[in-house]
Amino acid sequence: VGLEITERNGYVTVVAPIPGTPGARAGIRPGDQFVEIEGRAAQGWDDDQAVELLRGESGTEVSVKVKRLGVDHPIPFTLKRERIHLKSVPFALYLVPGIAYVPLQVVRETSSEEVRAALDSLEDAGPLRGLVLDLRGNPGGLLEQGIAVSDLFLAEGAVIVETRGRASDQTEAFSASSGDRLPGVPMVVLVDEYSASASEIISGALQDHDRALVAGMPSYGKGSVQTLFRLSGGNVLRLTTARWFTPAGRSIDKPHDDQIAARETGTLTLNGALTTPPVLEGRPTLQSKGGRTLYGGGGITPDVVVLADTLTTEEQTAVRSLYRKAGALEVSIFNFAVSFIQAHPSLQPDFQITDLDLSRLYDSIDDNIRSEIDNINFMKASRYIRYDLERKIALQKWGQVTEFRRRVPYDLQLKSALDVLGRSDSPESLFRVAGRASGEPSVESSGAH
Repeated sequence: VGLEITERNGYVTVVAPIPGTPGARAGIRPGDQFVEIEGRAAQGWDDDQAVELLRGESGTEVSVKVKRLGVDHPIPFTLKRERIHLKSVPFALYLVPGIAYVPLQVVRETSSEEVRAALDSLEDAGPLRGLVLDLRGNPGGLLEQGIAVSDLFLAEGAVIVETRGRASDQTEAFSASSGDRLPGVPMVVLVDEYSASASEIISGALQDHDRALVAGMPSYGKGSVQTLFRLSGGNVLRLTTARWFTPAGRSIDKPHDDQIAARETGTLTLNGALTTPPVLEGRPTLQSKGGRTLYGGGGITPDVVVLADTLTTEEQTAVRSLYRKAGALEVSIFNFAVSFIQAHPSLQPDFQITDLDLSRLYDSIDDNIRSEIDNINFMKASRYIRYDLERKIALQKWGQVTEFRRRVPYDLQLKSALDVLGRSDSPESLFRVAGRASGEPSVESSGAH
């Protein structure tokens, strides 16, 4: 039925209806709480129990009742189920005249078609002279679609990726066949620590062929092909049978022995992720098609390393203290966002959360939770909480595009991409502007403390 749900305060609660789905068309809103599904009282249910009844054959109906803030009685809905296609490109837009932004969130069966359609739509709206392809947070997916997306931007015959097996005769190269969809248009690909698998095939291929400048943080490094062998007793052996290599010969796969430690010691960013400045010393180097320095050792190292907007040491300490001691604070922020929208029916997308609003948020927190929260730490973490609250309100009120636009001023990696694209008129000039015509990757600081 197209609803993102989670358990909150004893009720399965709508986080957001997916645009264009039965739930959205029916008028279900973020914050609505299921009190009844198919005639059964739903208080105390978890997500799985609700999903079991909400899902069903396409074309059939499911009846629900929801509790909504400010409404005295439960609201009944009858939803007609349909097959939901989750897009890998949720939207595409021009951030400034001529410079387009296309986020690819996952690599699935229709990804190349969606990217192509997004480019067609953008060009119909106006001339496209620069492109940001955002692969940050993209966990990857299908090898063939990673190849197909890369194929959209590479010259015919260009090698995209090579799989190398354990034996010498188990090597296979995949090449572009359709020709560059945007010849001569400068392009920046954004990656981060959570870009993995097929998304690394895309960024690696475009970087190795000097088709795109890669910016952000070094990617995850998931480039192995694993085969499952079933053993007696129901056990399964997972064996790595091949690895992926970029056109220049870099292995995408890298060891992750320090991943757990990195999660604990990394620097907290404004959007809640952890980041660790890359160490490039001692890593093997190769060259791109045009002679630029590329780093091996696993993952895709950006041409321009741009640290995300990180919190100060004091802010990080406060945020970690608040969220570890009171995990329910996240629930309180969500609930306040719902009530804030209800209290401000004429709210505009450029709204600002004031210090008074934050004080009201603190006062609205359940007494049992507030007893675990130090007011001093709450105020020290106010920048993080304000940003989180504004995002939640924008998402619930207007959807993904407005929520994204609210994030742009804080997105140092995206701003860096827009800056170099705004001063470039070709892929070649893009590398010159970024200082990467032949040199080593540069690092741009976020101003973290």
